[in-house]
Amino acid sequence: MLCTNIQQRFALAAAGLFVALALSGCGKQEGATPAASGAAPPAAPARVLVVGTDAAYTPFESQNDKGDIVGFDIDVLKAVAQKAGIEVKFVNTPWEGIFNALDQGDRDLLVSAITITDERRQTMDFSQPYFDARQLIAVKADSPVAKFEDLKTLKVGVQNGTTGDEVVGKLLGKSSTAIKRFESTPLALKELEAGGVQAVVADNGVVVHYLANNPGGGFKTVSDAGFPVEKYGIAAKRGNAALLDKVNQGLEAIRTDGTYEKIYASHFGTAPK
Repeated sequence: MLCTNIQQRFALAAAGLFVALALSGCGKQEGATPAASGAAPPAAPARVLVVGTDAAYTPFESQNDKGDIVGFDIDVLKAVAQKAGIEVKFVNTPWEGIFNALDQGDRDLLVSAITITDERRQTMDFSQPYFDARQLIAVKADSPVAKFEDLKTLKVGVQNGTTGDEVVGKLLGKSSTAIKRFESTPLALKELEAGGVQAVVADNGVVVHYLANNPGGGFKTVSDAGFPVEKYGIAAKRGNAALLDKVNQGLEAIRTDGTYEKIYASHFGTAPK
């Protein structure tokens, strides 16, 4: 009887030990679970930045036969984005609404041959300049126009809302009926060819490119020393300093390694001056 009791107690003790060890093992496995669940989640993919551009301003931005947006500005910002570690996509945005789209947050950046002006700085911020431009006058080859002042008595075509529009508005009066405004500079130049206006004032890069590709238009260009140098910048919503810092770093990088010079030469045939 005593032996039996001892055997029973021993069996019970052994069983208790087995259960304790089993529970202990389960406890260790459960303890490992919170550590695993506490691991950092995978990083979310970077947001693609939406870039507004008015794709009707060859050679800076236009659409090819496939509908892709191409041009000098596009190549520059693509190279900048690669250096800055950001991803961008370009969306064709009419000039008349392009600044409003930026202000409302529908666009993160704008690149569209945008001249940096004090007036525009009041509502948006700009990168460092990436292109120098001047206004240029286009007239028929037999025109007597020799300087900007000679346009005072003529009908002049401009692209609406551009710096060409601004300078002609100062010369003739902003509401002058002698100013004919168009949605794009090529449309204004076509009107010059048709005789609907007697001169067009626009950025030199656009005018020179158009005349080179339309040799039968019978145009000539007239420069005026009174036109100031204009600098193009990439625009961001006012106060977005972090994004502009990245853009400026990218611009500096493509200037330093020669990428900018190659892009410039591929579109304008010469190195930047």
